[in-house]
This record gives sequence, C-alpha cells and structure tokens, in this order.
Amino acid sequence: MRLPWVAATLGVLARSAAAIELDLNSEDSIKDAASTIAFGLVRYYTGNYTGDTPGNLPDPYFWWEAGAMFGALVDYWALTGDDSYNAITQQALTHQGTEKGDFMPTNQTRTLGNDDQGFWGMAAMSAAENNFPNPPPDQPQWLALAQSLFNQWASRWEEETCGGGLRWQIFTFNNGFNYKNSISNGCFFNIAARLARYTGNQTYADWATRIWNWEESIGLITPEYAVRDGIGIEPLTGECNGTKTMDFNQWTYNAGIFLHGAAVMYNLTNGSAEWRARVDGLLNTTTATFFTPHEDPSVGNIVMFEQLCEPSGFCNIDQRSFKGYLTRWLAGTATVAPHTVPLIRPLLEADARAAARACSGSVPEPEFKGHPGTACGFRWTTSAGFDGMVGVGEQMNALSAVMYTLAAKPGAPEPLTADTGGTSKGNYAAQGRTMETGIGYADITVRDRVAAGFLTSAIGLGVVAGCAFVMM
Repeated sequence: MRLPWVAATLGVLARSAAAIELDLNSEDSIKDAASTIAFGLVRYYTGNYTGDTPGNLPDPYFWWEAGAMFGALVDYWALTGDDSYNAITQQALTHQGTEKGDFMPTNQTRTLGNDDQGFWGMAAMSAAENNFPNPPPDQPQWLALAQSLFNQWASRWEEETCGGGLRWQIFTFNNGFNYKNSISNGCFFNIAARLARYTGNQTYADWATRIWNWEESIGLITPEYAVRDGIGIEPLTGECNGTKTMDFNQWTYNAGIFLHGAAVMYNLTNGSAEWRARVDGLLNTTTATFFTPHEDPSVGNIVMFEQLCEPSGFCNIDQRSFKGYLTRWLAGTATVAPHTVPLIRPLLEADARAAARACSGSVPEPEFKGHPGTACGFRWTTSAGFDGMVGVGEQMNALSAVMYTLAAKPGAPEPLTADTGGTSKGNYAAQGRTMETGIGYADITVRDRVAAGFLTSAIGLGVVAGCAFVMM
C-alpha cells in the first residue's frame, strides 16, 4: 500500500490549477464531468489486456473492489447513456460470475469472503434493475447471479453462534472466520430486500427482516441507528460476548448498505411506519456521523468524510473507496424513498462540487493514466482541492459524487422490477456448488418473465478461501 505521506508529497509536487468543470444545473455538464472521471477510473483496469483475467484489478486492489467498480459502471451507463464501458463490464461480470453462476471464480480461491461476493452480487442486481444489456442466453443472467448468491448466504446463516448471522470469512483457516461483520450481513440484507422488490417473492422479504432483526438483537445496529463494524465469536464457546468482542467502529459503507436496504423495504411495504422509522433514523445518524463542514462555505454546508481515518490521513486502500458506496446508497435511498430527497439531494450536490474541485491533480503515469489535470483526490473537505492521494477508490468516489446527482432528484425513475419492465431472467434454485439444507420458499408472485420455481436445496460451501477487508 502506498503510504499516505508519500502520496501527499506527490500531490504537493504535482498539483494543477485546473479542475473538472461542473454545473449542477446542467445535465450535460454533469455527464461531461462524469465521463472525464470515468475515463480516469477505467484506465486503472487491466483485465481486458491480453493474458490478464477479465474482471480483475491489478495490485494493490482486491477482487471485491473490482466488483464495486463494475457496479458503478453499470450505474454510469444507466444515468448517462454512455455505453463506452458496457463491453468490459459485461465481460467482467459474466467471467467472475463463472459458468456455474456463483461468483466463486477459481482465480479467487485464496481471496474470497462473503462480503467480497456481495459487491459483485450487488453489481449484478443493479444490472437487473437497470436493464443493463443481458448476457448471451447460454450464460448466467443478472437476476440469477444475485439469486445464486442469496442462496449461498442462506445456507451459511449460522444460528449456532451468536444466534444467527453470516461470518466474515467462509472457511475456518482464514483470519476473520471468528467474526460476524455488518458488511457481510449488510450485503445479504441489501440483496434480499432488492430481490424481494424485483421478484415479489415474500421469502426474500422475510430474510431481509430476519437479518435486520439479528443485527439489532446482537447490538450491531443500535437504538440510535449507529451501525457498528462487527462482533467476534469466542473460539471455545461459540458465543458473541457483547461489548467484550464488539468492534464499535462506524464506517460509511456499513451505514449506507443498511440505509439503502431499509429504503427498499420501505418501498416494498408501501411506506410502512416501521421501515420509515428505520430509514429516517439511519439517515439522521449517517448525516450526523459522516458529514462535516467544508472549509469553503460556497461548496455546501457539509460534505462527506471517513471520520475514523480521514482526519489522520491513514485510510488504507480499502477504506479510501468507502465514501463512494455511501454516495451510491444515499442516491438509491432517495430514489425508492422520495421523502428523503430534500435531505439527501443537498448533501450529494455539495459532495459533487467538492469532488469536482478535488479532481484537479496532474500525476504522472503509472499513478494516474487519465487526462492530465483531472486526477481525483481523496479528501473533499479542503478548499485546496486535490490532496495528492490517487487510485481506484478516489476516482470511484468522485464519479459517484458527480453522477448520482442525476438520480437523487424529485421524480427520478425507480429501479425496475419484473412487473415494471425488468427483463433479466431469474433462477430461484440457482446453486453453483451445493449441499442439501432444506430451505423452503414461499409461493412466487411474479410474472412469467422471471423463471419460476421453488428452492428445495440451498448452496454449499465450495473450495474457496477468503480475505476481504483487513481493517480491524
């Protein structure tokens, strides 16, 4: 990992007076700015080079972050209409989805965890919700990929320790196996809620509620709607020993993934009071925790920051991408829970202004291969603009900040479902590698364009190992 002080020094030596021009009153300006940032992001990708593996980012980036990047590119196409990156996105998702449709590729057999799979699964779910061009009929489809991942997680749900929840890692020989974290369970919750909305199948909704209730019962979601990172399992007893093994840290992406899932459940339940309270509670706590005044009031009252590591300058490679996911899920929340637009839109607009100002770096290759003077920095709080820290996370954060202003606005179209024009084909029994567990499914209430069926067996474990976020 590049040391923050080295990157900052590089930034001091390579600042540019220019910045990406952004007029939030002009849709064309937003799209032009997003196009420039997206170009700089994709130039980090090498999976389409001869001899490389489709879907992989080069070191030091882990597999999960590539999945997050392609999820952003799905949304980039949906929001801007620019199909420049559709071919590499479809190739990456189908290749990493594997011919078994399980997001357990052989090239990741030593670097795979539940949350890693989740970012690829959410990319597939976004592809289904946006009618991203479907794969050839002989390959796993977007909806089926998300369903397969749901089924795998359902088979890994573990009541014997901590009363439920997914472990961070899948197998015993990986560090983190004795840890149940919010991002793994948040991925499960988020996809379950979205599958429930897309398909109309109540079983997905029941699982979403079950995951939420477990997070609350174990203390990972507090009564004040703070989302804690995770809780350790005592190796000898298999118990989660309350505050003794709790990691109280709060990260942007943990808050965001539950906020968006709760908003989807609010939409699915026609605005139920219970889910509205959860949405509003999470949104208020998220705003209070992860937004801070900008040095230049003209940008906006407050902008997003990673409060645990950004002020000290010691966010690692993973953590430097987290803000982009909260941005994505704030916009998603506004889309399916329109009452949140008056609060969310000003936040995203301020972030967009700050991020565009931070995209003013001139950094030599190989650190940055985009257009000169448009490298995006990490911190959005400083009036100086570019801070010298560059990478996939920084570019993805800035792209999200700019492009999601196109979504978080009154009257924005909601994500598609099987009943509102979604064309992706599903497979309720999508399995990949299997073992019998006897998980039953409720009656299917969707139209014929989603594959019918019932789940009578769930997914097994497979020969994988995992290492996702080393940040505890």
